[in-house]
Amino acid sequence: MHLIKTTGLFLTGALLVASCGQKGETVETSGAKEVAEATGKTISVNEAESKVSWTGYKPAGKHYGIIPVSSGEISIEGTDITGGEFTFDITALEIHDLEKSEESYGKLHGHLQSADFFDAANHPKATFEVTSVEPFTANAEIVDKEEFETEYTPKSLSEQMVETPTHWISGNLTMRGTTKNIKFPAAVKIEDGTVSAKAGFNIDRTDWGLSYSDESSAVDKAKDKFIYNTVNVGFEIKAN
Repeated sequence: MHLIKTTGLFLTGALLVASCGQKGETVETSGAKEVAEATGKTISVNEAESKVSWTGYKPAGKHYGIIPVSSGEISIEGTDITGGEFTFDITALEIHDLEKSEESYGKLHGHLQSADFFDAANHPKATFEVTSVEPFTANAEIVDKEEFETEYTPKSLSEQMVETPTHWISGNLTMRGTTKNIKFPAAVKIEDGTVSAKAGFNIDRTDWGLSYSDESSAVDKAKDKFIYNTVNVGFEIKAN
């Protein structure tokens, strides 16, 4: 798969909380980039087999679940991905560590939909648009972010990422009206007109304005008075 030509920077920050040793191969959040010009054949994403998983942490526990993919498409030319865009339904977010019948499920779901987090009333959808794809090099060195140690410290990038990445994928992720470009390692397979991609990485939720109980404002981190800014994210995309 060849590098997709892109121009323009889109954002700054530190979203994926890790870096590798070679220039141009850094897991990062950066300025927004121009969306790749899709060429070749366009195929639709299989929504039933595609999802975004998430895990959020605080010192006293964690919650995890998925955000469904509501639509999407990938463009391929031979064995190259030339573009792609995906939409995620924030209002259909699921929490998998609680039973839907529990009162705590409804409270947490409502809180995540509120302006403290996703502000789903004003921003019911999130989107991801591919800006570039390039080969993953075997000698890329991943450096994990240091986190405040508790019983529920977030999984590091090296623990979260896929075991055998084949490519770096960059794309503009828009949530809550804010767009950031993220770059992460992924395992991509193209075979007989079918595309599958799997990735695991970390983001800093505050880069998109999800700042409730921001850990940077915690006066005493030894107490359960904050939520970790780091969120584990997983992508599973299938298109045919």
